[in-house]
Amino acid sequence: SEPAEYLHVARLAAQAGVATFTHVREIVEADPTTPVDGSSEVVIAAAETGAHMHHCHVNSTSRRHVDRVLATLARAQAEGARVTVEAYPYGAGSTGIGAFFLAPERLPAWGLTPSSLVLLPSGERIADEARLRQVREEAPGTACIVEFLDEGDPADAAMLRRALEFPDTVVASDAMPVFRPDGTPYTTEWPLPGGSTHPRTAGTFTKALRTMVRETGAWSWLEAFRRCSYLPARVLDFVPAARAKGHLGVGADADVVVLDPATVSDAATYLAPTTPSVGVRHLLVAGTAVIRDGELVLDARPGRP
Repeated sequence: SEPAEYLHVARLAAQAGVATFTHVREIVEADPTTPVDGSSEVVIAAAETGAHMHHCHVNSTSRRHVDRVLATLARAQAEGARVTVEAYPYGAGSTGIGAFFLAPERLPAWGLTPSSLVLLPSGERIADEARLRQVREEAPGTACIVEFLDEGDPADAAMLRRALEFPDTVVASDAMPVFRPDGTPYTTEWPLPGGSTHPRTAGTFTKALRTMVRETGAWSWLEAFRRCSYLPARVLDFVPAARAKGHLGVGADADVVVLDPATVSDAATYLAPTTPSVGVRHLLVAGTAVIRDGELVLDARPGRP
C-alpha cells in the first residue's frame, strides 16, 4: 500500500476509536528505495492522526537494526503518541520458501544467506543459491525457518532480549497453522499431532518465562505475567470482550494458569514444533480445566470466540 493509503487507514482507526496492527513495510537499512521506513511510518501515522498504532513482531521486522527501531518508537512514546509494540522470543521467523524477500538477490538486504533457511518438515538447511532457486521453483509453498539471529551467539541473544526488555513490549506468539507433510493444514485434531509450524505456536510464553525470568532475571514473575497477559488485553482495550481478560478479579473470565516456577519451560523445537511445554500444573479456561495436574484434559472444549 502507498503511504497515503496507510495514513487514511490510521485516520479511520482514530475516528472509530480502534487500534491498527501493522506488519511494517521494509526498513530503510534493508531497502533504501522504500517510500518510507516501515517503523517510522507507524510513528508518523500515530503523530499525524492520533490513532493507536501497534507495531507487530518488532524483533523479526527489525532484525539486526532493532536498537534503532526501538529508539524511534521510544521517542514517539515520549512525545505522547500511542505506539505499542510486541516481540516473540525466538531468533527465527517462518514463512514459505517462495516469499519475495527470500529470493537469492534479496537475501543480503536482510543480512541472510541461503544457509539461514531451513526447510520443514525435513530439516534440510539450504546449501547454496542453486538449491534455493530449485526449491523456490519446484515447491514455493514449502514452509521454512528463517534464522535472522543466532540465539547461540551471546551478542545476538542480547539483541533479542533488548526487544523483549523494551518498556511495555508485549510477548506475542505469532502462531501459525500446523501443516501435514503434504502441505495441507491440520484443522480439527487435538492434541496437536506432529507437523510443520513454528515452535512459537506451542512454546512462546513458557520460553519467555524461562529465558526472561529464570535464566536472565530480566523480568520479575509479576512483570512476566504483565507482559504475557495483562498488556495484551490492554492493547485491545477497545474490544469489550478483552476487558475481562488479563487479570484476576470478580467478573473476569476465569482464565487461570498455575505454573511451577522451577520447571516451567518450552519444549517445542524447530524440528518438533508442537511438543507441549512443561511445568504448567493447571490451566483453566472460563473456569474449566484444560490442563489438570500437568496433563491435558483432551475432551475439554470451554473456549469461546
